[in-house]
Amino acid sequence: MIPSFLLSASVSIPPPLPTLLVVPTGIGCEIGGYAGDALPSARLLAAASGCLITHPNVINGAALYWSDPRIQYVEGYSLDRFAVGELGLRPVRQQRIGLLLDAGIEPELRQRQWQVAEGCRASLGLNLGPVVTTDVPLEVRLREGSSGASWGELGQPDALLRAGEQLRDAGASAIAVVARFPEDPQSEALRAYRQGSGVDALAGAEAVISHLLVRELGLPCAHAPALSPLPCDPLLDPRAAGEELGYTFLACVLVGLSRAPDLVPLTTEEALPAGAELLHAEQLGAVVAPEGALGGEAVLACLERGVPLITVTNPSVLKVTPEALGITSGVQRARSYAEAAGLLLALREGIAQDSLQRPLDRLSEISSSSDTPLS
Repeated sequence: MIPSFLLSASVSIPPPLPTLLVVPTGIGCEIGGYAGDALPSARLLAAASGCLITHPNVINGAALYWSDPRIQYVEGYSLDRFAVGELGLRPVRQQRIGLLLDAGIEPELRQRQWQVAEGCRASLGLNLGPVVTTDVPLEVRLREGSSGASWGELGQPDALLRAGEQLRDAGASAIAVVARFPEDPQSEALRAYRQGSGVDALAGAEAVISHLLVRELGLPCAHAPALSPLPCDPLLDPRAAGEELGYTFLACVLVGLSRAPDLVPLTTEEALPAGAELLHAEQLGAVVAPEGALGGEAVLACLERGVPLITVTNPSVLKVTPEALGITSGVQRARSYAEAAGLLLALREGIAQDSLQRPLDRLSEISSSSDTPLS
């Protein structure tokens, strides 16, 4: 039983502090380098801020997912455009998700994707359809940069766009893409990744697919790779477990897109429905990013507009630190996402950061003189 004094207590809850969480894909972050392993951190930051804007690879857990109304699911390209002030985000109750399937997917594997979609309709009540298959295989190719980060190429981008346009014209308000990805089950890189080291080789190519669709269609999009199941590995790293529980990666994408915000261009011509509310970049209260991965457009745009930056110790193959960028002030450093959540709470509650630290420096006084005006 809850004590009566707790029930009757009047508590003033501060308004949400919209916060951007960036964990770049394909760079092997210790937290966030696997499918959905940054989700616990994202949930904590969402609770601390009251409104968290982040991208699919942070919270896509393959067969696992977690729906949280405080988290805005925004694909990476549109997240960048939001941060620079070109897009507003309009929260929605439900998206109608069109399913885009690569013609290169084998029949049985294709049927598995279809079954996931049907299961999400029956068990989760998602609004799905129509389904479109590309007129030719998309021909995804995987690449690795000199830094060790992953990226990729698409052999048939026009086929992707044609299918996306079909879905848009048929009434889809968001698009889930399933493309057939190349695979080598015996590769040393895959073995290392499954056992806890290395970079997600698929992530860079996934970003190419979703970025292209969002840029051309202006709809929320996310991608799930089509891959054959792998043999059981007794040495599997816990972070990789979510990727191997199910036959596909599609369920988390459909759940995320089901309430992804609409992408609204911020132009004078844009007509909004009566009562529509938009989330703007000017409302951002903080941006959280790995300490060594600060070179992305969203983070740099936030720094330019003076949004407080919280860096988190989260090693990756990149070393783009505040020092490398010449940033000497305005950065708050956290050793973990739990510590970052505490810093967000302090910002949200209006508590001065210095007051939480010891030793507490004395106030300094500016001397006044006739040569130094006070105003």
